[in-house]
Amino acid sequence: MTNKTLDPYTAKAENDNLSPLEKIEGLHAIVKSVKTGMLTTRTTEGNLHSRAMAPAGPFSSTQAKLVFIANKVSAKFSEIENDAHVNVSFYDESSTNWASYAGIAKISQDREMIAKHWSSATAAWFGDLGDGIHKGDQNDPRVAVIEVIPEEIRYWYSTRGSVGKAVDIAVSAVSGNTAAPGELRTISKAEIQLLNGIESK
Repeated sequence: MTNKTLDPYTAKAENDNLSPLEKIEGLHAIVKSVKTGMLTTRTTEGNLHSRAMAPAGPFSSTQAKLVFIANKVSAKFSEIENDAHVNVSFYDESSTNWASYAGIAKISQDREMIAKHWSSATAAWFGDLGDGIHKGDQNDPRVAVIEVIPEEIRYWYSTRGSVGKAVDIAVSAVSGNTAAPGELRTISKAEIQLLNGIESK
């Protein structure tokens, strides 16, 4: 647990007064703006590996999970099979907004799911190997889905523009107060389950 007396920034920035629908709206704004996240997995030796990946659409307005199309022979799949706990993070340099998904990765080669999330641009990451089997299309046996089912999502949402943010930081530095030009928001496991229920209706 965070000691809020010793961490006044977190205490000031945390906003727990939003509904799950309000929280997911702010989260989606960040993910759609950034477009590419860093998926982090753990090796058998305990090393953390991260790589840039773009979540596959379409997205529903209450969707909490992330879906990625990837090559199942890549190292991330064996790492997920070893330890399904993963993190996906997003950072928007222009606004300083960020988001962090902590959850469980599930691997699937469900053809309906692949077809739903496939796009023509995805083929560029596979290539046609010219053997009549590995064509780089959605039926290629290398194509798989990674679903990240979050157990907790935390994100920072800036509530001030760059000028207002700079002023807040400067005034806080001089006055001894704590700067918080935005909000820290948490979507809990219970709220994620609620959103999943809304999405499935």
